[in-house]
Amino acid sequence: MARRRSFEVFTLSFLDTICCGFGAVILFYTILSAQAGAVRLKDHDVLSSEVDRLKEEVQQGDRNLAVLRDTLTRTRNEIASATRETNRIVTDLASRREQLSSYDAQTVARREHIEKLKADIRSLEEGNRRLEAGSLERAPLGQQVSGRTAVERRYINGLILRGRHILILLDVSASMLHEDLVAILRLRNQDDAHKRAAAKWRRAVAIVDWLMTQIPAASSYQVLTFNTQAQPLVPGGWLAGSDMAARARGMQALETLVPADGTSLYNAFAAARGLSPQPDQIVLITDGLPTQGKTRGLRRYVN
Repeated sequence: MARRRSFEVFTLSFLDTICCGFGAVILFYTILSAQAGAVRLKDHDVLSSEVDRLKEEVQQGDRNLAVLRDTLTRTRNEIASATRETNRIVTDLASRREQLSSYDAQTVARREHIEKLKADIRSLEEGNRRLEAGSLERAPLGQQVSGRTAVERRYINGLILRGRHILILLDVSASMLHEDLVAILRLRNQDDAHKRAAAKWRRAVAIVDWLMTQIPAASSYQVLTFNTQAQPLVPGGWLAGSDMAARARGMQALETLVPADGTSLYNAFAAARGLSPQPDQIVLITDGLPTQGKTRGLRRYVN
């Protein structure tokens, strides 16, 4: 009879133990893996929130940067505008300083001129007093004109009109309005009444008026006015010194003249050469050198 194999309980128990232990290890690993996954999910959510926050900060920074760039551009434009305005003000200030220096120099020159004129007036008054005290002779023809004192009528000392054909050349250019260029420019833009009333022009008119009263009765005369062109004060050629009506017309025409334009002595003497017979005495009334020749100068060189 065969021997019955015995069953070892220890072997099965050992295998059960091993299987249970291995299962426990797997369960423990599964639990740990699940916990690690939950932690990773939590960390991912935190990191996502942080990324979103950083993105918002970056976008806000971009917006702030755009605002700063606009502000910088405006500031640069304002600085450039302020620089241009500063340069303009500096240039204007320098120009005004030059003008003030020029005006100061003109003021000093005018004061010297005024003092010289005062000295001349005192000298003339002293001479007139000596003449009036030492002479009882009849006053000449020119001092018999009513409405003027003896001192006012003695415009030219030592001038004797004795020619048979006497020509008076009167400058009627714009420079006869005033001695100062700035005043000439100001008067030139005013109406004719102000131009005729200018002190310098009134002196020239008074001189011509006085000269016409000095013409001898046996002589002939004519008054030519000239600026850029020359023309007679009274049309009709030579006028008789004894013709009081012609003299009155001349004085009346003299009051209607208005100084204007430049000065051309060439045209004045060309007109004098055209008179027949030729003048044997010429009296020139002007205030300086001519500014033009036979023809008008270029506007870029002569105003």
